[in-house]
Amino acid sequence: MPSTTDRPDGSDDPFAVAEAALDAPAAPRETVPVERATEAIDRPTGALEAGDRPTVLVDDKKLGAQPTVKVPGQRKPPPRSRRAPLPVAVAFATLWAAALSYLPVAAVIGMARTLEGQGGLGGAAHAGLAGWLLGHGVPIGTSAGSLGLPPLLLTGLIVWRLNRAGLHVTRAIGARRSGKIGDALLVAFSIGLTYSLLGSVASLAVDGRGTDVTPARAAINFFLLGLLGSLAGSVRGTDALSVLARRTPRVMRDGLRTGVMAALFILAAGAAAAGLSVAVGGGQAADTISVYHTGVAGQAGITLLSLAYGGNAAVWAAAYLLGPGFALGTGSEVGLTEVMVGKLPALPLLAGVPDGPMGAAGAVLLAVPVLAGMAAGWLLILRLNRAALGDEKSGRAGPKKGPGRKPELPWSTVLGGGLLAGPVAGLVLGVMSRASSGPLGDGRLATIGPDPWQVALVATIVVALSASLGAAAARTFAPAPKS
Repeated sequence: MPSTTDRPDGSDDPFAVAEAALDAPAAPRETVPVERATEAIDRPTGALEAGDRPTVLVDDKKLGAQPTVKVPGQRKPPPRSRRAPLPVAVAFATLWAAALSYLPVAAVIGMARTLEGQGGLGGAAHAGLAGWLLGHGVPIGTSAGSLGLPPLLLTGLIVWRLNRAGLHVTRAIGARRSGKIGDALLVAFSIGLTYSLLGSVASLAVDGRGTDVTPARAAINFFLLGLLGSLAGSVRGTDALSVLARRTPRVMRDGLRTGVMAALFILAAGAAAAGLSVAVGGGQAADTISVYHTGVAGQAGITLLSLAYGGNAAVWAAAYLLGPGFALGTGSEVGLTEVMVGKLPALPLLAGVPDGPMGAAGAVLLAVPVLAGMAAGWLLILRLNRAALGDEKSGRAGPKKGPGRKPELPWSTVLGGGLLAGPVAGLVLGVMSRASSGPLGDGRLATIGPDPWQVALVATIVVALSASLGAAAARTFAPAPKS
């Protein structure tokens, strides 16, 4: 056999390489049992143990260095989420929602009473509880008569916290994204029932200390608010809203969405009009506040009270723009064509009440709800055009019609959504008008707020016509959606 020194270095002869390997001194090797070697071969890669190091044979000349292979560790199964029992989750979420809506009222009233020298935790808690009940629309009987005008800003806070309670309970019981309408209804009904019990207890605590509250009325109001407020959160948490939307005809979905949008536009216009009126009458508002000789704390309390009723003023201004107007006392009327009011309470918020009819400018204000309805109808068509363009891209609506071409929406879809928006907007504005009304005693101020039936009827007609007109105009003149 020839010697290895006779072969040049770097020879590519495979026999020469093999012979050189045989002549080289053998390195000590670890003896591996046959069973372990067989087990390593049969074991899949993902099942390697933590101590195993697989051997990878590579060509150092082609790849440079030997890569490092990391053995994946065994993944631990995720821990199972613990589901809370429904009664426990409902009780905790309901009490938390009630506390977060009650404590701000009690804190403001308690601070005002303390700065005015009428401190006392019990008195502040009692007054705050009465104001909290009033935010739920529960009338409070006093020596001056029944107080039943709810501050809508507080009512909005209450509904929002109940909405969050419904969402949290669906997550706690494991019903998130379940898509079951029954789960959403069960959560909402449980929260409404618990909230009703809480309202009854609160009414019993307030009753008999200079105030008169009916527990049955409190139970009914708390149940309705708890049911509706938490239902808005539970249908979102369980994704039942998407299930209901898929089962609803498209024209009805378009009408619901457009009607709610038109109602919100009208309410936003009312809020802007009310704020502008108060700003214009800012001097009168300042004089009204200065009439009260109660110090800084008392004036701050009057200002906060006016802010709490700012939502009511927005609804009243919306009714004013629609035409029916609102009342500020028995036999009074505040409208575009007629203003007849008596002596009003000294509140800064009432500084924006018009002194007389608008005249020719009233016609311009009447156009505001019409423009709001037309804007809602226009947005409806833009949304439908984008949806149709998406269907064309995905192939669900047949072949594409070329770039820059608008989808040809049928007139039944266009006009159907606009006409159905009228009753929806009328219902929303009618309910808001009813919620913003109530008495302030048994005297002349026993009737405050707009007539809900008149507002609902006028809003239905105005929005149905204006939304249909806006939708038709958008179908004809709106540019094609960008792809």
